[in-house]
Amino acid sequence: MPTKKWSQDVTEHSDALDLEERVFTKDDPKAIAQSLKRSAERSDRRKGTPLQSAMGMLTFYINRAGKELPAERRRTLDAAKDELRALFDKD
Repeated sequence: MPTKKWSQDVTEHSDALDLEERVFTKDDPKAIAQSLKRSAERSDRRKGTPLQSAMGMLTFYINRAGKELPAERRRTLDAAKDELRALFDKD
């Protein structure tokens, strides 16, 4: 049985957000952003604003994937950052 990485455990069991299953595998940046926004707004355990929590989780995922993340996937996730800012009316 393969050992799970600590970053996978954080993504799956974050104390700040209850993430929708497989949110980071969605193909639509807007759908990713909407899911993260819902999770952040519902959480009463986050330390910052909903935007900070949602953006932090997305950035954490991107950073932990590092060079293993295919370019197309990275573009989708980076576009989700822009969508997230738009959803929270931050440009």
